[in-house]
Amino acid sequence: MNTPLPPQSLDELLSRAKMMAGLSLGQLAAGLGWPVPANLKRDKGWIGQLIEQELGATAGSRPEQDFLHLGVELKTIPIDRTGKPLETTYVCVAPLMNTRGLHWEQSLVKHKLEQVLWVPVEGERDIPVADRRIGTAILWRPTPQQSASLRQDWEEIMEFIALGKVHRLSASHGEVLQLRPKAANAAAKTECIMEDGTVGLTNPRGFYLKIPFTQAILRQAFDY
Repeated sequence: MNTPLPPQSLDELLSRAKMMAGLSLGQLAAGLGWPVPANLKRDKGWIGQLIEQELGATAGSRPEQDFLHLGVELKTIPIDRTGKPLETTYVCVAPLMNTRGLHWEQSLVKHKLEQVLWVPVEGERDIPVADRRIGTAILWRPTPQQSASLRQDWEEIMEFIALGKVHRLSASHGEVLQLRPKAANAAAKTECIMEDGTVGLTNPRGFYLKIPFTQAILRQAFDY
């Protein structure tokens, strides 16, 4: 199994991403010595892990940018034939305890989204995994307006959490950012603040970018 070294510069990262464009996942996997799953039911993160390996990402599961030395987060994004994202985009785990004094400027959401390399990948289920093609990568930084929208949603969601109202949050909250359960199964539990100030248990939650937000990023980049 081949293990590419981390890119030493932003130009090297972008060059690697450019070389992937147009390849199928099967071609990329063959070059790395990876077997291709028949489907992604049990391998949901396989595509992202494959792209991470090819580009030399270093973060793994650590709560930091994938290319911390370059200040870049990597996000693969499954798209349909029209270029629309097929699902929301996971950003990071949400803190449900010890939220006092936590501000947007120090948040993991802001850190993760300061600079993102988006890698579109064909994601429609009727295309065999090995045949799905990789698109042209986009290096994106949020505009002031996008940053303001992210910050507003994050602050409103975090206020719910701090007040012990995490159970009242649904995926419909937030204009561009939402909070959803994030766990391998519904039995997973983590501590959270309850409305009476005590500590209770709930499903872990994660921050996700809503589809219209990521669709706008792609539209802006590809002008469609």
